[in-house]
Amino acid sequence: MPRFYCPTPLVSTALLDLPEGAARHVQVLRLQPGDAITLFNGVPDAQGCYGECAARVTHMGRSSVQVQVGEWTATARESQHAVQLAVGMPANERMDWLVEKAAELGVASIQPLMTERSVLRLSGERAAKKQAHWQSVAVAACEQCGGNRIPQIHAVMNLPQWLKTVPVPMPGAKDVQILKLLLSLRAGAQSLTTHVHDISGESAVPASTHIVFLSGSEGGLSEAEETAATATGFLPTTLGPRVLRAETAALAALAKLL
Repeated sequence: MPRFYCPTPLVSTALLDLPEGAARHVQVLRLQPGDAITLFNGVPDAQGCYGECAARVTHMGRSSVQVQVGEWTATARESQHAVQLAVGMPANERMDWLVEKAAELGVASIQPLMTERSVLRLSGERAAKKQAHWQSVAVAACEQCGGNRIPQIHAVMNLPQWLKTVPVPMPGAKDVQILKLLLSLRAGAQSLTTHVHDISGESAVPASTHIVFLSGSEGGLSEAEETAATATGFLPTTLGPRVLRAETAALAALAKLL
């Protein structure tokens, strides 16, 4: 059944004029009155559960589509962890591909970063347009994969600026609320599995833990950038002996955890 993101309140039995984007998609698919669709708005209920609504097309206009909203159903397809991916933006279409696949894997948010070795440099209006474009890529990925939580794509920042905003876990705290992992090729970096066990004492990170993955752009982070990240609590983490491309490394880390 076709799924559409509809960023408006979804009220059971209500007649709803779909927003422009969703209406256009319905028309492209040549759906007709009586056809069933699924709507989701990316907003959790009072208990924090995400879900979706069955709906049925009632009217097709030249540029508008009306539907009748059905029952809302809590549908658990999201990762139990809130994972933020902070990544040095790869160039060309690779960032689009990274955002799409990260959304499919269930990432909660993506922080695009400019680092010392970044090829892609963005600021001002161009950065805002890219952010909006990547947000639309994430929406389309969720429509396709069944995700009901839309990953938030944050505004582009440079790495030093962003590091100042990331909370530092309290040393020795029993209830660790944040796990910060730096994907690194430096000697002594430990495996992702090792860090997960060290933090939780079990085979999985507690669901309440917020996880932040930091990964560089082409060429990785510089030595100075890695040092700055570890100074704020990031743990050097390796995915194995192979050198992965920037977009591959970030997604491999997500796939191992989510």
